[in-house]
Amino acid sequence: MQGKLYAIGTGPGASDLITVRAARLLDKLDVLYAPAGRKGGRSLALSIVQEYLGEAVQIKERHFPMTADATQKQQAWDAVAADIEQDVKQGKQVGFITLGDSMLFSTWVFLLERLSDKIDIDVIPGITSFSAIASQAQFPLCMEKQSLAVMSCTADADALRAALNSHECVVLMKVYGRFTQIRQLLEELDLLDHAILMANASMGSEICYPDLRLIESGEDLPYFSTILVNRTWALN
Repeated sequence: MQGKLYAIGTGPGASDLITVRAARLLDKLDVLYAPAGRKGGRSLALSIVQEYLGEAVQIKERHFPMTADATQKQQAWDAVAADIEQDVKQGKQVGFITLGDSMLFSTWVFLLERLSDKIDIDVIPGITSFSAIASQAQFPLCMEKQSLAVMSCTADADALRAALNSHECVVLMKVYGRFTQIRQLLEELDLLDHAILMANASMGSEICYPDLRLIESGEDLPYFSTILVNRTWALN
């Protein structure tokens, strides 16, 4: 049998929010690569898909360093890509799991850059965190001719301000550690009544903040915190 790599989005966190296609593939894999943010740490993506794994699958957890050191990150990606390529060329059915959707703010894309012209690849989409938040909070994203921007809060303030001024709906990801500045910007643009923050969407530890004013300054928000803004939809 010819080997193949499946990049599988696990969805936002709840195990029943992965796709049927993903569940079926997970049951048939020979090898599964699972990323972990901390060396020796637990892979959240692996915990999401655990119940769908076949009995014979070989699990390979790999550490992807959360660091600004570009060289260290490049070395980690190179090493994992080489391991995956070897497994696929041995005729194995190989999976790589990633939180949310495989093609949105995902470490997987750095592996795709290294492997796209070397092995056969199939990318399985996953539900994004902001889709889960919108559904859970009944907070619409786009209607009719409205536009949507997805922004990382690591962008500079001018870029974030431009997005908030240009689009009816904006998703602000990577809020962790930057909430105070983001809230100040939303207040400046008179958008606090049109914004919602949710952390750990669809997980057992999910927290929803429908009023960003009530979050204490300096409060340690969970790492997976996202803000949705819709200037045409007021919550408060």
